[in-house]
Amino acid sequence: MLISPRRRTFVGVLGAASLLTACGQTYSPHARPMAEFGGLTMGSIYTFKITGRHLSQALQSAARDTVATALAAVDTAMSTHQPQSELSRFNAHPTTLPFALSPDLLTVFALARQVSVSTGGAFDVTVGPAVDAWGFGPGRRERVVGDGEVARLERRVGWQLLRLDERAGTLAKVRPQVRADLSGIAKGYGVDKAAQALDTLGIEHYLIDAGGEVRTRGRNPEGRPWQVAIEQPVDGPRRPRYVVPLSDLSIATSGDYRIFFERDGRRYSHEINPATGRPIANRLTSVSVVASTGALADAMGKLIVLGPEKGYACAVSQGVAAHFIVREANGTLHDFMTPAFAALGGRPFRT
Repeated sequence: MLISPRRRTFVGVLGAASLLTACGQTYSPHARPMAEFGGLTMGSIYTFKITGRHLSQALQSAARDTVATALAAVDTAMSTHQPQSELSRFNAHPTTLPFALSPDLLTVFALARQVSVSTGGAFDVTVGPAVDAWGFGPGRRERVVGDGEVARLERRVGWQLLRLDERAGTLAKVRPQVRADLSGIAKGYGVDKAAQALDTLGIEHYLIDAGGEVRTRGRNPEGRPWQVAIEQPVDGPRRPRYVVPLSDLSIATSGDYRIFFERDGRRYSHEINPATGRPIANRLTSVSVVASTGALADAMGKLIVLGPEKGYACAVSQGVAAHFIVREANGTLHDFMTPAFAALGGRPFRT
């Protein structure tokens, strides 16, 4: 199982009925039928909804099975918890000689490299050893890591320590002890593969949510874009804060407020800065990214590492649709977004 200690925060998918009721309207009696299925994948719950005029039992059964198969295939290939997974075999590869990759892993590593470059290293698939050292890996044994250990970890962290040859279809390590962890992108890629599976069945309207990585196609049962809510970045029950309409787009959120520990009055987030090997310490508490694919939205969520000013500048310079939430020292929250995100026509959630 690919369990992500850096899993994305909850992105709530609001049903058409609940959203319309919240807006003082009623559910349309002419809405198309909808079917919903779910299960477990990569340490999270996944759900998906399909809608259309003709949802036969055979089509629903095929959709349920093909999505489960697609997600399981990604988990099996990219898990760091299964010794025989392709990724685990690469990590165990004891030399710097090239390792042959399957097409899926080649695609994911190529995108990972692209996002590492575009974010100045904020997204880095080699940061796993630092995450584990702080106790956010398997077993969750949180602890404060000393300067000496952080310095030693530097030799194992850095996306440049991987050499990808797309023509040859191989990946090599600069140092044998380097390893990769795809938990910051694999779940997004999983929803992309699930979407492809539904496309193959001819399903034109669906929403897939795997642990907060969301991909949409077409329209919701009422013929409107799917309504997806970004949650309030606070402890306690999950509540929507901002609603964005999505059609043929993906969204993922990264946050510092669900997985953390406190020592001596200081809070340590599971979001680790690859450049320092330490938990982030900036005012940015939530970043939601909308992109054409789940994998890209998933990975670009690491803009949170850069902080509000640099993260915003990075997103704007590349035309990224990103929504940021900042927490001030007094606990006050405020939102800001890139022009590309504002153009999506979202709105604050109102009960």
